[in-house]
This record gives sequence, structure tokens and C-alpha cells, in this order.
Amino acid sequence: MLDSNKDSLKLEAMKRIVAMIARGKNASDLFPAVVKNVACKNIEVKKLVYVYLVRYAEEQQDLALLSISTFQRGLKDPNQLIRASALRVLSSIRVTIIVPIMMLAIKEAASDMSPYVRKTAAHAIPKLYSLDPEQKDQLIEVIEKLLADKTTLVAGSVVMAFEEVCPERIDLIHKNYRKLCNLLIDVEEWGQVVIINMLTRYARTQFLNPNMNVSKNTESEGSDKTFYGSDDDEDEEEDEKEKKAEAPMAKRKPYVMDPDHRLLLRNTKPLLQSRNAAVVMAVAQLYFHLAPKVEVGVIAKALVRLLRSHSEVQYVVLQNVATMSIKRRGMFEPYLKSFYIRSTDPTQIKVLKLEVLTNLANETNISTILREFQTYIKSMDKDFVAATIQAIGRCATNIGEVRDTCLNGLVQLLSNRDELVVAESVVVIKKLLQMQPEKHSDIIKHMAKLTDNIQVPMARASILWLIGEYCEHVPKIAPDVLRKMAKSFTNEEDIVKLQIINLAAKLYLTNSKQTKLLTQYVLNLAKYDQNYDIRDRARFIRQLIVPTEKSGALSKYAKKLFLALKPAPVLESPFKDRDHFQLGSLSHLLNAKAGGYQELPDWPEAAPDPSVRNVEVKDSVRAVGTVTYRDTGGPLGSPGAPRKVEGSVCCSRPKAVPQRG
Repeated sequence: MLDSNKDSLKLEAMKRIVAMIARGKNASDLFPAVVKNVACKNIEVKKLVYVYLVRYAEEQQDLALLSISTFQRGLKDPNQLIRASALRVLSSIRVTIIVPIMMLAIKEAASDMSPYVRKTAAHAIPKLYSLDPEQKDQLIEVIEKLLADKTTLVAGSVVMAFEEVCPERIDLIHKNYRKLCNLLIDVEEWGQVVIINMLTRYARTQFLNPNMNVSKNTESEGSDKTFYGSDDDEDEEEDEKEKKAEAPMAKRKPYVMDPDHRLLLRNTKPLLQSRNAAVVMAVAQLYFHLAPKVEVGVIAKALVRLLRSHSEVQYVVLQNVATMSIKRRGMFEPYLKSFYIRSTDPTQIKVLKLEVLTNLANETNISTILREFQTYIKSMDKDFVAATIQAIGRCATNIGEVRDTCLNGLVQLLSNRDELVVAESVVVIKKLLQMQPEKHSDIIKHMAKLTDNIQVPMARASILWLIGEYCEHVPKIAPDVLRKMAKSFTNEEDIVKLQIINLAAKLYLTNSKQTKLLTQYVLNLAKYDQNYDIRDRARFIRQLIVPTEKSGALSKYAKKLFLALKPAPVLESPFKDRDHFQLGSLSHLLNAKAGGYQELPDWPEAAPDPSVRNVEVKDSVRAVGTVTYRDTGGPLGSPGAPRKVEGSVCCSRPKAVPQRG
């Protein structure tokens, strides 16, 4: 069919081949037969041939190079789609020998009359840069030219090329900053995401921190602001907020927001209503990083709206909300119920919602949140139940008023039939008891009895650590626990063995009469253990606590070393260490720096010169030109005589032209 003389058969063949590719089948064997048809005069066939070539040009480079002259002719085709497709195929051939041809083609396409072809030229720039980084200087010239383009179709693509090739060249953005802000609303959605992320970093280098005069303890306000308010209301509220933000602090110069900073915030705000979740997320991170505290609240409702999307979107949004809610808790408090867990939520969504609820907990809403947590503990999802117990522990450490209530509730869970629930409760109780151990010796006794039943290594280790650390509060029970543990020492996990050795050492120092032989027995067992950590620990502790002639000076301080007061652990949100990554980025999601990630710059100490963003109006536009028109007669001139009238060239009609009655 491809070798046929009939265009209809060729078209049918190409449709079938493209359908094969769409289904994931390999059609590379047909490359020689397809590439011959690149010179076909039928536009529809030619389009499909180029679609095929873009897919396989990189794999079949030698055959593609044979047709390079045809692609070059395609760059001159009258049809803009063919010109764009030819450039796309050319940039897909990953051979350094054709770099000069690609560079020439990109430069020509950047000056093309069609914005679609110019957009394709912007897409080709990163491909050429990855093939030959030495072409960077020439490509920057093309990027600079395309950044000046006034069409919305090109804007997103050229900013993407800028981010890939020369993100450090902030000077290229100065003259185009206001244009990009004004075009933003009309750019296609993925272009909006790229531009917003770039402008976020740009603004952090060019404007002052709007919160420099705001107290760190000030909670964000305006979180319950009307979302779909009228423009007049919004303008009034913005003016009020600006006045609040600009209120001078003692001995500080009052902050006045740069008009370009305000332009960016004003032009991105309507995009919070975008149907694309990525655009909403991009605007949210821009406001979080750039806006005054009193204005950040507007993003809360938009982010809560995204929680109605499918679980993948929810996961990304909740990761960012969890980070935001640590610094700006007041922003999400009105939407507390939106973060309640549904039975249909996947486990990872449940855990993230728990994280947000824990971050939002305070003295006023803690009773409501704890009632909600009580329901979650009855869930069949064990990972979720474990996360809920940890959340209760964090609430107890952060809010002292409910610490005893939470502790009693967790102790009740120790009678639960499910071993995992009991184990997680033990680990959390251990952390809470460290805050006030003298008040809770009964709980320590109760937990000592659990060593017979609990088999989870982390829980057993936590109980043993508690008994060893507070053995003076339970002097009768501690030696008996050591006796039981010595029996099962060889069968325990490594983490439990280490805590048995620690318990033996502490009891030897505080109650050597009862535990001397037991301690020696445990140390002898550990001496021949398969794990070298346990052998080393046993050797070290024997030298430290059992004084001999060879003992060093440290043995005198054994009690101080083992029984020193230890600070209670601080239960913090795992999202607290993520705030150094830009919100909405892959690095923030993974909590690790991803390839290509660019750090969010710090605010400048002094405001850079704002005049760099001023665009000079060309003389040809300002100049008053001479307009010629033909008069048909009248007292002002002879019939049909041309007459020159002074008027502005850029006007549709000269201002000084007299009107005829």
C-alpha cells in the first residue's frame, strides 16, 4: 500500500501504522517504506509520515539522514503544519554531524510568520542543547528573540526552553516580565505552570520580602475570604491588606510593595479557578512564597477544592498542604472538616490527611480531632491505625492539656487483641512517659507485664528501655523482667538484644545484689552472638561496669553515663524539613533533590533597580508621521488633490483629519 501510486491507499496504510504505534506495537521495520513517502504531495499523508518519523527517527538515524534534504525542503513548505513537522523530525535525529543544519533551521523557524512554527522552534532548542551544549550562546540569542514574541502560543514553550538552557540568565526576563504577566491568563495550561514557576524564582531575586515587617508569630488572616467575590470587593480588600502589610514596625522603614510584584500577584489570582490542578498548585505555591501573609489565605479554598479530584491529585495537594499547615496553620483551620478521612480513601491519602489534622490541632479544636481519631482506631487498615496512634502521641506532646487524656486512651489500647495496635501504642506511650515518668509508674508496671505477649521487636525494645531507664520506680519488677529476657535472649531480634544488655547494665549499677549473676550471664551470651554490634556492645559494657585492674578511667563514671537524665523526644511533623524545597516541585514530593531542580533564591536585602523592567517605546511608534489622503473637494482644497495632514502613525485615523459633513 505504501508503494502504491494512489494517495488513498497510502493514507490508509499510514493510518494503520500510526494506530499500531498507538497500541504500543513496534513498527520500526516499515521505516524504509515510510520515509520514501515524505516527498508525497498529499498533505494528509505527509502529516502522518512526519508523525511516524518523529517516533522512529532516533532509532533509525542512518536511514533518516538519507532523507535529510527532503526535511530541509519541508522547512520551506507553504503549509505551517508541514514546516513545523519537518523541524520536529530534524530535531529528533540525534546525530552531531547535522547540528549546524539544526541550528540554521531553528533560527529560520524562530523568525517564521506562523506562531505554531515558532513554538516548535522553542521545543527544538532543548533537544539541540542536550545534543551539543557548546551551542549554548547561539541558542540563548534565539531564546532572547522568542521571549520578545507577543503571542500566547509561543510564551510557554520559550520559557520552558529558557529553564532548560539558561535559567541563570535572569537578565533576559527583565524586559519581558510585564508582558509575561499580562499574557499569563491566555497561555495554554502547561505553559502557565512553567511560566508561574519561573516567575516565582524571578520575583524572589527582584523584590523585597513583603513580610519583613510582620511579626513571626502572626498567624495568616483572611483564610475565610470570599472566593468568588466581585472585583470591587477584591480591590477594596487588597487595599486594606496592603495597608496592614505596610504598617511600619518600630525602628523599621515601612514596606511598600513594588508595582511589578503586585502585578504578578493580581494576574495569577484568577488562575486559582483553573480547571487544571497543576495550574492551581503552581499559583498556590507562588502565593505561599511571594504574597504578604494577610493575602495567602485565598489559596486555601482553591486547594481544598482539589481534594475532590482523583487520588493522585489528592496525594500531591495534601503533601503541599501538610507543609503549608506547619507555617500557616490559620489558613486551613476553617476547612478542618475537609480533611476528615473517608472509608474509601487509599491508605496514603488517609495518612496525609492525618498529618494535616495533627498540624491543625490546637486547644480549641483538639477535642473534636481526638473524637475523630477514636473512630479511626477501629479501622481495619492496620497501617492507618498505627499512623493514628502516632498522631495522638504528637497531639499529646504539642498540647499539654490533653496529655493525660491521650495517655490513658493509649493505655486502654494495650488490651486490644490486635498485636500491631498494642505494639504501636507501646512505642508512643514510651515517648510520652519520658515527659513525666514519676507520675506514671503504674503504667510502666502494666507495660512490663506485656513482655510475655508482645512479639513485635520495636515494642519489646521500647518496654525494656522504659524499665531500664526508670528501674528505680519499679525496683521489684525490673529484675524479674531481666530474668525472663535472659531466658529468651538467643531467640530475640538484634534491637531487643541491645536493650536487654542495656537493661542488665543499668540494673547492675542500681541493684547489683539481685542482678550481678544475671548481668554476667547476659554479657556472656552476647559475647558469642553472631551480630558484631552486640558482641562489641557487650565487650564495651563489661569493661565499663565491672571494675578490674585493666579498667580505664571511664568506669568511675559508669553511673553518670548510663543513668543520666535524657531529654524527652520531640515528636515533630516529618514535613517540617521539607520547607527548603519549592512547593509543588518533584523534589518536595520526594523530599530529595531531583535532577534539574533549581533552588528557590532568598529574598534580597535591598531592592534591585526596578527600571530594568521598563521597556523603551521605539521612536517609530512615538513619531508623528505624515498621513496622505485624497480630498473629494470642498472649500479646504481643490477636488481630488492629495493633502498631507499631521497625525499619529499608530492611530487608525489621523486626529487632525477634518470631518466632512
